[in-house]
Amino acid sequence: MTESSAKVHFLGVGKMGLPMAVHLHAAGHAVSVSDPSAERLQLASAQGLRVATDVPQALAAAEVIFSSLPNDAALLAVIAEVVAEARKGCVYIDTSTVSQQASAQGAKLCAAAGITYLRVTVSGNNKMAEAAQLTVMASGPRAAYDHVLPLLQRFGPHHFYLGQAEEARLMKLVVNLMIAQTSAMLAEGLTLGQKGGLHWQDMWQVLSASAVASPILKAKSVQLGVRDYTPTFTVEQMAKDLDLILDAGAAVHAPLAQTSLTQQLMHAAMAQGDGLLDYAAIIRSVERSAGLTI
Repeated sequence: MTESSAKVHFLGVGKMGLPMAVHLHAAGHAVSVSDPSAERLQLASAQGLRVATDVPQALAAAEVIFSSLPNDAALLAVIAEVVAEARKGCVYIDTSTVSQQASAQGAKLCAAAGITYLRVTVSGNNKMAEAAQLTVMASGPRAAYDHVLPLLQRFGPHHFYLGQAEEARLMKLVVNLMIAQTSAMLAEGLTLGQKGGLHWQDMWQVLSASAVASPILKAKSVQLGVRDYTPTFTVEQMAKDLDLILDAGAAVHAPLAQTSLTQQLMHAAMAQGDGLLDYAAIIRSVERSAGLTI
């Protein structure tokens, strides 16, 4: 695929979908977008993207269709629309975090309609999406992946082809499992330190320079060092992903005991009114349990 030839339609221009669509547009591709939110469409238009007034027509014209969606139900609804309206031979790429089961069901529907289906999950938050610093994980037909790789390269520097089926879905769950566990580790460690008399900012400075200073910990240190829980990914969103992770573990009899406990911390944070804060707000939940003043 040449860098100036693709006709692209992007379904879902939320916090992740919009910057990805913008990068494709900036690369010279003809990008149209659709979304159920008028506010998101206004933002897309303000960034130079063409809002589709006739979505079936936009799907029929597209050579490549992308989607960025919140859950299984949304994915299956969009796939039904794609298989009804898109041309045979087009490539449909979904970037959502969804279950392997829903994705596999969508694969069968796409195959029956003559549409090539790629699962292309991404790791990173909306700020990383805006900076084109996402990690891209793909599975599906290898020839299709190779064909659209110039498009995927616009999203970030790291790209991995993982297999013919749902491997990209599972890999995204593995990554998010470890991200969630990092927040649980921080919650307990920071609470222990505070109870013992250590200062919050001192702990962050040491952790950021220590052997446990992973990229995600360093990325969080500036924001959380001043107790800023403005969300890049909310508690509610992480709880949804942990449900997918635990279901995936149950399907293959993988014991995920620590993950189950982390999910309970997410539920506690939601019960305490922190569901729309950054997922790291489970730190606040553990602090409350220890009798600390938030």
